[in-house]
Amino acid sequence: MFKCQRICFSNELLALLVTLILLTCSSAAQQIGSPNTVTADPPIPHPNTTPCVVQLFKNDVFQNFNTQSFQFTPPAGCPGPWAKVILQGHFYVTKGIQFDRTANIWIGGTNIYFGTTPEPTPSVSPHWHFERDLTDYSALFVAAQSGTVSLGNLVNSTYTGIIHGSVELQFYPLEPSQPAPVTADVILPLSAGPTGGTVSLSSTASLLEQGFTMPTNVERAFLDVYAQSQSSDEFWYTCVPNDATSALESCGSTAFREAEVTIDGTPAGVAPVYPWIFTGGIDPFLWAPIPGVQTLDFVPYRVNLTPFAALLSNSQSHEVAVNVYNADNYFSATASLLLYLDHGSTQVTGALTGNTLTAAPNPNAVEHLKNKNGGSLNGGTTTGTIRTTSPRNFTVVGYVDTSHGKVETQVDQSIHFANLQKFDIVGLLGVNPGAVDQQDISQTTTISSKTTVKSGGNTWVNWKQLEWPLTVAILFVNNSDGSFTQTTSIQQAFNRSDTRSRNGMPTFSSVLSNTVTTQDTLFISSSFAITGNQGQASSQKYSYGDTSGLCYSKTLSAANNVITSVNNGQGCRH
Repeated sequence: MFKCQRICFSNELLALLVTLILLTCSSAAQQIGSPNTVTADPPIPHPNTTPCVVQLFKNDVFQNFNTQSFQFTPPAGCPGPWAKVILQGHFYVTKGIQFDRTANIWIGGTNIYFGTTPEPTPSVSPHWHFERDLTDYSALFVAAQSGTVSLGNLVNSTYTGIIHGSVELQFYPLEPSQPAPVTADVILPLSAGPTGGTVSLSSTASLLEQGFTMPTNVERAFLDVYAQSQSSDEFWYTCVPNDATSALESCGSTAFREAEVTIDGTPAGVAPVYPWIFTGGIDPFLWAPIPGVQTLDFVPYRVNLTPFAALLSNSQSHEVAVNVYNADNYFSATASLLLYLDHGSTQVTGALTGNTLTAAPNPNAVEHLKNKNGGSLNGGTTTGTIRTTSPRNFTVVGYVDTSHGKVETQVDQSIHFANLQKFDIVGLLGVNPGAVDQQDISQTTTISSKTTVKSGGNTWVNWKQLEWPLTVAILFVNNSDGSFTQTTSIQQAFNRSDTRSRNGMPTFSSVLSNTVTTQDTLFISSSFAITGNQGQASSQKYSYGDTSGLCYSKTLSAANNVITSVNNGQGCRH
């Protein structure tokens, strides 16, 4: 029997975590045996004050590709600064047949939500909920402006699932004597236009770019980057060098993709691409009822552009741009530039003093492939491996002279990408009965980022370690009767640790781990229609802990596309 266990926390976080505990326990108790979409992701801790709520849209229906509009007005009688700003969404899709769909929400051209939807079935109408902490974006919500929501959805006699959704913003006032959080003073969007919209990056040369004349007192700057793989690039981690695409029946441009950030054409940062998998990805039964990591709510990659703060403050227009290296039709991209100003001055000076970041990565793909009896395209076999790697190590340094003295920021980053693919292909699928296509993938992106800030005789160091492992095994068999069987197993994870110190003394550390594991066997007719599945099993484990005392842990398991177990609090003292 499921028993809801307590999340452990320090006394000072009690009020902050009451909502989190109640939501975790009550929702978990209702999931056993359910086919409904569910994740182990934690709800955002809510402050203890009563929020002012602004409804962005309510019970909107999405059954075409028309962008829908709404009007945002700041909450009456509830001025900032706010303790926290939380976006909440509630969606469902009716029973039927429907693809996964991409959703974007924009206010004044700035993206405030980017994610995808679950796929329904003729017997299951998925409903889901997401929350996003937008406190850093508080400056966006101080003025009335137009908003849009883009959730294109084809509905006809074949694709019948209709999506419904409601979204609101919750503004939590500060408690008496509570200091306001430090948030960005200016939010500048990189999008398709004044009402938002993503930009399609179809090749390395394609750019998401925007020119800005910024305030003259920028002290810190960050760029939140989204790069969502679409179309031919959706399964980019399965791709191979162009000379091997035919023999391996695969997409091209190798298995490496990476987002590059420039300022006025100068390399300024790197945003590695996370391998998000949507709920229709490879086999839709893999992701029901537990979707992949961040599938319903993408987390942007934040690039620290603070070494360029003095340059951005020089009263000149500057072009900020993002491209995706090796993009091959295409990546859907947007970004937001967050500026933190020196409130004690109207003009800062300084310089970029060092930058070893190269304009482009230098990935290396090594092929070890063998053909026998004419190769798989001619009824023979193709076997072997392709290993694609890309190491990046760079340092960017700059300083600003502010009202409170000189502030120097140094960003040291090491990024290592490795993708190993193994192939065992016998004959040509759809042509040779008994043909077999097996592809095993082991990929890891590791990121080590050290930010050092020196000011007033003090030194602050922030270490961020990220690891994104992905393993995929796909076995496709052409049966003697012309039908097909596809057996797939996937494990993906998002692991992150943060450590902060001041003058060599640790001040905070945290560890986050989010892992989804899934497997299924799919049955496909000779006309490539899905006829059923068997052996579906999946799980998600999400854990978080930090030195403030916050501890969260939740594990979900599923079999035959229904939830079979829910465990909370493992690893937390209680």
